[in-house]
Amino acid sequence: MADQRHKRDTNARPLDRLLRARPTTLAGSVAVLATTVVVGAGVTFGGSSTSGEDLDAIVASAAARARVEATGSATEQAGRVVSRSADRGRERAAGDRRAAAPTRLERRIAAMMAPEVKRPVIARAVDTRDPVWTTAALNLWVSPAQDARRTGELPAGEKVVLTGRELAGRVEIVWGSKQTRWVTAGYTSTEKPFTLGGDCTNGTTVPSGVSENIKKVHAAVCAAFPEITTYGTFRGDGEHAQGIAVDIMVSGDRGRQVAEFLRRYYAELGISYLIYQQQIWSVERSGEGWRGMENRGSITANHYDHVHVTVY
Repeated sequence: MADQRHKRDTNARPLDRLLRARPTTLAGSVAVLATTVVVGAGVTFGGSSTSGEDLDAIVASAAARARVEATGSATEQAGRVVSRSADRGRERAAGDRRAAAPTRLERRIAAMMAPEVKRPVIARAVDTRDPVWTTAALNLWVSPAQDARRTGELPAGEKVVLTGRELAGRVEIVWGSKQTRWVTAGYTSTEKPFTLGGDCTNGTTVPSGVSENIKKVHAAVCAAFPEITTYGTFRGDGEHAQGIAVDIMVSGDRGRQVAEFLRRYYAELGISYLIYQQQIWSVERSGEGWRGMENRGSITANHYDHVHVTVY
């Protein structure tokens, strides 16, 4: 009896472990184990002899169950993989849809740039709005979008008509008869800019032998201050004799305006220094501004009745 129990327990345990094994392990090892059992067909179970045919049936049943469980596990795993792939695909598709969808700003720009919208805007601007002038060189854009196409540059001092529409830091101007362009906001003025070397309309001139820079000074002052009609150039001393100095006969606040005007455009006019109302300003010491001078004893000597200009 003891020997029979020992044989039953010993022979039963391997098969029991096989039946409890994980499907993935069982599927790989069932063929080996089945062969081992078949070879030992003469071993007795429970005290009775089991034929080879019985053992074949037991092994076949265990193998079938292992295959079913292993297949089910693999299918479940594949299902999880497919599910994750599908989720990622749906997420990418949703992201693509969000990326493709126009933003609120893009929709607004598209509406503003529609031809049927622009036409009345252009007509109204041309009919009712006064022109302005650019105060700096400005890029021209086909729309207010940050990635808009650039079509050229508008120089400073150019006269334009604004449509009154502004978006994303740019303002719209009338361009041609049926188009608009966009420029950076904040660089237009209602005041017409002064252009150096404009027309001198009061008939005054300076001698032909003076410096070219003196000619430029005269032309600029005559265009900006046409009421001034007296300019003193050649005389027998110093810089005047060399043709590089001119006295512009003006006084009071108007004289100060002329002096500041010349200081503002000193580089364009080739000015070296200015004197007015007993004060001097020079390029070399421009950081000091207007500096006081010693008293020379008279209104003219102290430059109260004219602005003195010396050029390079």
